[in-house]
Parts: sequence; C-alpha cells; structure tokens
Amino acid sequence: MVISFVPSCRGGFAFFKRIKPMKIIHTEIPGLLIIEPRVFEDSRGYFFESYNQKIFEEENLQFNFVQDNQSKSTYGVIRGLHYQVEPYAQAKLVRVLSGKVFDVSVDIRKGSPTFGQWEGVELSEENKKQILVSKGFAHGFSVLSETAVVFYKCDNFYYPEADRGIIYNDKSLNIDWKVDTSKAIVSEKDLQHPSLVDAENNFFY
Repeated sequence: MVISFVPSCRGGFAFFKRIKPMKIIHTEIPGLLIIEPRVFEDSRGYFFESYNQKIFEEENLQFNFVQDNQSKSTYGVIRGLHYQVEPYAQAKLVRVLSGKVFDVSVDIRKGSPTFGQWEGVELSEENKKQILVSKGFAHGFSVLSETAVVFYKCDNFYYPEADRGIIYNDKSLNIDWKVDTSKAIVSEKDLQHPSLVDAENNFFY
C-alpha cells in the first residue's frame, strides 16, 4: 500500500486513503495475471512502481525472482513458445521498456480446464502493462513496433537441459500473432519446436 499525505492548515498532515500502486487483474485462465501500474505523471515525466513484493503477497502471489532478462527485437520477430520443465520451471513477470509487442501465454498444465488455451495481451512502452506468467505456461511474443525491448523477471535460473518449446504456428493452438506469420522472423531453434501434442511436458494442474 501507499500512504499519501499533505501538510494541513494546522501544521500537521492530512492523510489520504491508502492507494495500491498497481492493479492486479485475473484473466480467464487461472495463473495468468495482468498488472496495471498506477502511473504518476507531471511536467517532469512520470513515475510508477513496476514491482512491489508486498502487494504481490497481499494477493497471495509468492515469488522469489532471481534472474532478470532483456531482449531487443525488430518488427515481425516472433520469440517462443518457451518454457522450462520441472524441477526448473520458471514464473515470469514480463513488461516492455520500449516499443510494442503482442504477448502470448499458453496453458500447458495437464488436467487444467483451460489446457491448450492461450491468452494474448498487448504490452507497450505507453500502456506500461505487465503480464505475470505462472509455471505451467508456454510463453512468447511478436513485435508490433519497429523495435521493442522486452524485460522480464524469472523466479528460477536458466537451465539449458530443461529448455523446451512449442512451435509458434501450431495449428491446434491457432494463435493470432497480429503479424504476417508467413514473413515472421523466427530463430532456427524456435522453428525446431514440436507441436503441443508432441511437446515434452511434466506440468499438472
């Protein structure tokens, strides 16, 4: 919580109502949340809290982020869909520092009522939204601007031996990446990923 105050006419302080520095929105897929920060703007620019552990704990979101990653990509790039299998699975808190992307998360938890469903959200320098991707999701994004810088926090380290993926154009998922996929720029590694039905996966709901 944030407590704001201003000097009162009596020389003391008048306290305003407690205001959370961010709004946490639950999507239709359990374990996938959108974070909307409260942005304070004035003639100098803006300020906002991009992460607040206390707020997360109040929402029963327990994460110990241990690694920060950052990437820069050009228009039409698709990265993903990526995940690490247990016991090295990662939760991610993703945001965009510059540019705009379409961020996609796919529920791959066996037994989940939303298994195989995906959620997409536009993350941009302007809207300052973030997506919290819990363990048990495959994650990726497409770049909608000339360039985009994506930053994300992870609650586990990168383990190459646990690195897995799903092909971005899996017909069973039918993801709308908001770019022309016939001209998409995709790494050779990502092009080798299997479809969801053939992907190695040890997540359970």
